[in-house]
Amino acid sequence: MTLWFVGLGISGAASAPARAHEVIACADRVYLERFTSPVPDEDVEVVRRLAGERLVLARRWQVEDGSAILDDAEGGGAALVSYGDPFVATTHAELRSRAISRGIRTEAVHAASAPWAALGECGLHSYKAGRTATVMSEGAATPYSVLLSNVSSGCHTVLLLEYDGERGFFLDPSDALRMLLEEEGAQGRGAVSGGTYCIVASRIGSGDQALAAGRISSLSGSDFGDPPHAVLVPGPLHFTEEEAIAAACKCADPPAGNGSPGTAERMVSRYAPAVRESIREAERLLGPSEVLECAGRYADDAESFLAGGRPEVAVLCVGYADGLVDSAMISSGLAPKGYGARDGGGNG
Repeated sequence: MTLWFVGLGISGAASAPARAHEVIACADRVYLERFTSPVPDEDVEVVRRLAGERLVLARRWQVEDGSAILDDAEGGGAALVSYGDPFVATTHAELRSRAISRGIRTEAVHAASAPWAALGECGLHSYKAGRTATVMSEGAATPYSVLLSNVSSGCHTVLLLEYDGERGFFLDPSDALRMLLEEEGAQGRGAVSGGTYCIVASRIGSGDQALAAGRISSLSGSDFGDPPHAVLVPGPLHFTEEEAIAAACKCADPPAGNGSPGTAERMVSRYAPAVRESIREAERLLGPSEVLECAGRYADDAESFLAGGRPEVAVLCVGYADGLVDSAMISSGLAPKGYGARDGGGNG
């Protein structure tokens, strides 16, 4: 009495985990669903060869209702097979909860999922990912709110695009971007603009995978080829992320982060003068030293990076300068004077 949730990954059934093939071959009933993500015909045939007459090409309502799947699992063993990782879809997670409540044993065969794979393919750090949302053709209010929250937190955003397997509909990335701009026009909260940098990830895991990066104004109206697609909106970028985007993506514009507008600039404009004052105070108390000279150079670098349009790096530099001043004071037996970030620079 077992219900298996089987993921095929994102590169086709041939590259699915070996355990996935074993479960499909032995389950009493195999349900293959294609509404959370499209499954190419050749992969359907791979599953059909393994399952034979035990295969059911499940419709959306059959999975959402779940009664037949749970009955089959209760009577022996059933497998629900899908593209990607099985528990990315909330429908599958809800069905698992229902199975457990009926005393049915559940197991999962995990595999790669498109949202996480897209982050890795673009070189974005996964630990900086914020909430994921889906852009639906009827409106972008919810994904706009998610994007606004992630932008405010300095997180990356993965936006999935509507897919309707019943009518073979995929939302085009250009339409999704247009809808986000329209929602910005309606709400005016500064989440997105034509200058927002984004990445359109197309057909992740397939042989013709493509990654296009640039400002929305540069990408809008482009032909991104066949679906499926996802749109990634980076938060502030680490320099290794910038390098990865430049190497992995076809860039219409150089990589750029999308921090909260003006936040880093305001921070450095307040933070840098306070740090310079702390350097002068430390020199008055301790005299000149190599450590304080190095702190001054970091402060100079901060202002140079700010002027050069790299405010996030400027914040790092001024933070290093502040830390060096503290270390000089502490090593001399004196308490830090309380400048820099502790004096309000970090509240900008």
